[in-house]
Amino acid sequence: MKKILLLLLLPLTVLAQSNKLTKADKIYGLSKFWQEVNYNFVYLNKVDRVKWDSTYKALITTIPETKTDYEYYLEMQRFCAMLKDGHTNIYMPAGKDFEPMNTMFGDYRFFIENVEDKAIITRVNLSKKDEIPVGSEVIAVNGQTTAQYIAEHVSPYISSSTDYVLKDWSISKLLQGVEGSQFEIKIKKPKGQILTLNLTHKRTEEKEVFPAFPAESALLDFKWYPNNVAYVALNSFGDEKIDSLFTAKLPELYKAKAIIIDLRNNGGGSTGIGSYILKYLTNDSLLYGSRNATRQLSSAFKAWGYYTKPKDTVNNEWSKKALLTFQDNYFYHFDYAPLKNKLSEKRIVVPTALLIGHNTASAAEDFLIYADNQKHMTKIGRNSFGSTGQPYLFDLPGGGSARVCTKKDTYPDGREFVGYGVKPDIEVNPTVKDFMANKDTTLSTAIDYLNKKIK
Repeated sequence: MKKILLLLLLPLTVLAQSNKLTKADKIYGLSKFWQEVNYNFVYLNKVDRVKWDSTYKALITTIPETKTDYEYYLEMQRFCAMLKDGHTNIYMPAGKDFEPMNTMFGDYRFFIENVEDKAIITRVNLSKKDEIPVGSEVIAVNGQTTAQYIAEHVSPYISSSTDYVLKDWSISKLLQGVEGSQFEIKIKKPKGQILTLNLTHKRTEEKEVFPAFPAESALLDFKWYPNNVAYVALNSFGDEKIDSLFTAKLPELYKAKAIIIDLRNNGGGSTGIGSYILKYLTNDSLLYGSRNATRQLSSAFKAWGYYTKPKDTVNNEWSKKALLTFQDNYFYHFDYAPLKNKLSEKRIVVPTALLIGHNTASAAEDFLIYADNQKHMTKIGRNSFGSTGQPYLFDLPGGGSARVCTKKDTYPDGREFVGYGVKPDIEVNPTVKDFMANKDTTLSTAIDYLNKKIK
């Protein structure tokens, strides 16, 4: 059955021809991933183990029969997606046979984004801007509604911890495939006209797009808004240079009556880089970050746990550890201590808006955990990405790779944000109307909010 569904994913063409992996390679790669998940996946206690194991058992028979290496890796991605974790993934090998194409269709090029849960075309190649107006909606793909097509042929292959990020990525990757894959799509233009296109993935030679791409974001963006409201976009914690860029702005920032910290495009990096900046934005001497835990396997305890009953654990820590280990549910909790803030420099403690969204991820979410109890800070926007942790990386046959999340992060009090996201204090959901008007509603909401706070 899985083989049939896979063929439906890309029904109109034969894709990559590479089939170098042997049947033994394919079974080994599948089993390697299944094994590492069972030993190391920190959220194994949230997995339907019966379904997980039965799917593995079925794949032992079907996955060796995949016709190409590309098809094999798609099946591996489908298997991985069952875990619903953004830090647990299967990665395709490098090379032309595996190179995903998403926006290019020869004479056509367009980009699709999730706006109000619709597949909205947000950019097109310049020569097609009149034929396919920006703001048009993709309403059907290969004879199915867009929602039906996504549910059957896109979402099942994407690993995500949250439903809303899964929807974002499913829409943005709606027409993803290798060169030569074909799609028939229906587009509803802003004025209601319906356009049908038959598309084949092929490199688009035309470089210009409409609207033009914005200038590449700097690591740190800084500007002023009226009433001495400072705007600082921290676009990554992956480069420690951002710390020195921030401190270089301090002489100006000390003049601010309010600050906007924009984390909407910050996909993470190092938690230490972000917390260094946060130290300047609070008077607190201690900052409380996330608590961490990992599964712990002691083989003898697992063996003893086989004979242990729940009643045996009453007032008996040895038996409790044995049973939990047998159930793959015994955790080692890392030592916890708050981050000491010993800055001698002047702090900037003014009304502060933290702009967050679905792309605020990993170390940027750790920043939000540290900032959680700061009464002068208000989170504005949409839920954060909802995934962080420490992945274990390993190779798969044929040049691919995988990673499995090994560390659980929570708020200091144990509240979970992985799988849910850090929630805004003031929720702002952009609309198609906002998009068409090129209006940043989240930013304007923050400016209005801060202006009311300025004394």
